Amino acid sequence: MMGLLNILRKLRSHPEKELRLLLLGLDNAGKTTLLKQLASEDVTHVTPTAGFNIKSVLSNGFKLNVWDIGGQRKIRPYWRNYFENTDILIYVVDCSDHQRLEETSLELAELLQDDKLRGVPLLVYANKQDLATALPASEVAQDLGLHLIRDRTWQIQACVATDGTGVKEGMEWVCKNIPVKK
Repeated sequence: MMGLLNILRKLRSHPEKELRLLLLGLDNAGKTTLLKQLASEDVTHVTPTAGFNIKSVLSNGFKLNVWDIGGQRKIRPYWRNYFENTDILIYVVDCSDHQRLEETSLELAELLQDDKLRGVPLLVYANKQDLATALPASEVAQDLGLHLIRDRTWQIQACVATDGTGVKEGMEWVCKNIPVKK
């Protein structure tokens, strides 16, 4: 099975330059599953960073930094070290978890206010669309207040990380929206 990033490499204007993706979301949103879809051949080598679970995966010139946000307030100050030079922010939401929509919305708002992430394009994966209780992407966009975002380009993509539905479409958007570095 070839990782999706392998296929996407062709879409990039400068495939030789490392592209840094920050993949965040509450625990259980589906980030690790998504990571497996993106970088299938590399996920076996994922190692959690001591102290908190940051996974860094390098695949076909894409560097993915992935971790759970939410709840772990005390380790937050450390995250910011990983914000540096982020090209695209990917935020994963479990659309079936209505109880935590407000929490995930507040977390996202906090991220978007961070100086180091200023202007970084945002892709939201509205995950778990295969579940009966899942809200549609349009409703999730509303709940997250995406329509109020003015300082960056953004996209919401309905997906099912477990079988890959919608994942490629989201990543194609990512490849088209890589900021040109000054």
